[in-house]
Amino acid sequence: MNLASLLQEQAHVRPAAPAIIDRIGFRDRITSFGALQEQVTRAAALLWQTGLRPGDEVLVFQPMSAELYVALIALFRLGLVAMFIDPAQGIEHIEQCCALIPPKALIGSPKAHTLRLFSPALRRIPRAFVVGPRLPGAIPWSDAARLTSLHDIHCPEKQDTPALLTFTSGSTGQPKAALRTHGFLLAQHRVLEQHVGGNVGDVSLTTLPIFVLADLASGVTSLIAPGNLSKPGSIDPAPVVAQIERYRPTRAAASPAFWERIIAYCQRSQRQLPHLRAIYAGGAPIFPRVLDSLRQVAPQAEIMAVYGSTEAEPIAHVAWADLHKDDLAAMRAGKGLLVGRPVPQLQVRILREQWGKALLPYTATTFDQASQPIGGPGEVVVSGGHVLAGYLHGCGDEETKFRVDETIWHRTGDMGYLDAQGRLWLLGRCTARIADRRSTLYPFAVECILSFYPAVRRSAVVAWHGQRVLALELDRSVSTEEEEAICQAVAWADIDSIRVFKHLPVDKRHNAKIDYPALHTLLDRDAHGEEQQRYVPVT
Repeated sequence: MNLASLLQEQAHVRPAAPAIIDRIGFRDRITSFGALQEQVTRAAALLWQTGLRPGDEVLVFQPMSAELYVALIALFRLGLVAMFIDPAQGIEHIEQCCALIPPKALIGSPKAHTLRLFSPALRRIPRAFVVGPRLPGAIPWSDAARLTSLHDIHCPEKQDTPALLTFTSGSTGQPKAALRTHGFLLAQHRVLEQHVGGNVGDVSLTTLPIFVLADLASGVTSLIAPGNLSKPGSIDPAPVVAQIERYRPTRAAASPAFWERIIAYCQRSQRQLPHLRAIYAGGAPIFPRVLDSLRQVAPQAEIMAVYGSTEAEPIAHVAWADLHKDDLAAMRAGKGLLVGRPVPQLQVRILREQWGKALLPYTATTFDQASQPIGGPGEVVVSGGHVLAGYLHGCGDEETKFRVDETIWHRTGDMGYLDAQGRLWLLGRCTARIADRRSTLYPFAVECILSFYPAVRRSAVVAWHGQRVLALELDRSVSTEEEEAICQAVAWADIDSIRVFKHLPVDKRHNAKIDYPALHTLLDRDAHGEEQQRYVPVT
């Protein structure tokens, strides 16, 4: 059994039910489970006809749409490996990834095919399929509609068969290939289904690709938000809210940057989203102010923050309703960001901080000795069925993997601690920790405090040329009294300088995580007078 066979079951039981609702141009399109399955079998025939065989890697450059999931499930049915590279990382990144794993085929939109003009690696791919208008040298994806459905095909039964390949970068900046097997995806689906899943017949708004796969396998209708979902921080909220009001989804999942756009629009237009019953925010730190604002916009919904990573999704989650007065007070006092109880399908431990050093194998006894007690800060490490056990060819394993007896554990790269209730609190990235002659300072300890101030859109504390610098991005101008309150709130952190920038750099995928290397570059440019910003005096 795999995700493709689960979709086939849904198509057999509920052929007329809507599977995916997406936007094509200026109109909405509804694809039923039966139609989706028919398109999958014809797409599989097209791929097979061109000579692709089990184990071949196929690079997919297609935005979230029905076509993306037709392609993805067809690849799964054939035992092919779906390969994804984030084009926002640039041509050099694409070249590096294709050098690690040369794909046998490319499936992409016409816009994606323009990358072939700039990338020798993409031009070397022997087969190219275009989803949309015809292009010279590319097989039209629409040709599949003329073919006979291919049902008797290779559908992987072995759980260790490769299925999905993505790339992540470690401390070296070199891509690491994260290979997920069919067994891994099935285990992840079961965890998502249990903790953030809906019921058969629900409609779920999503911007996160893995959630669509889980929804399809569970018989949930996926409503794909309109707009450029690769840039959630600049999404146009009006058509998204109009879509929500039209189709009345009961569930929704997106990054905090996306939700901030929806919240601001609803507040300006005095709208609420009363039909939503569950909202999930993930992909980046979710501070309490965002959760509270979501509660006001969707008063009937359970608001949930989900913590996870590329290698382990989900790790933990917490509902806004479960954050008590004492929890909020602790976050205001610099205790970090509460992300909730770990899901029971994995184990979480806190190791004494050793980031940057390879870890030798532990025994159960020495692992216990190396783990921090309740409340002790350190590295967050995880293990479980939906935790990536290693990278392709072992490249990157030394940085983030280690063994305890025969069990493989993953180092998330995050600092945190477990409280007496078994809940996980985050303190920021290991690489962002400040350890100087004064003390150890964890970035989330400061950033979480400032998230409670309405005027502060983003904040980041870094060590820069021997100083502790607090960088702020404000939503509006602040009064002298507000500046004094901010300075007083972080006085315990012994900040040397507070600087206000128009924008703080964030990650390209979710537009929400602070890009610390880029922030250092911004501070360097400011030191040379290349940035216009202002200072808040530290008293």
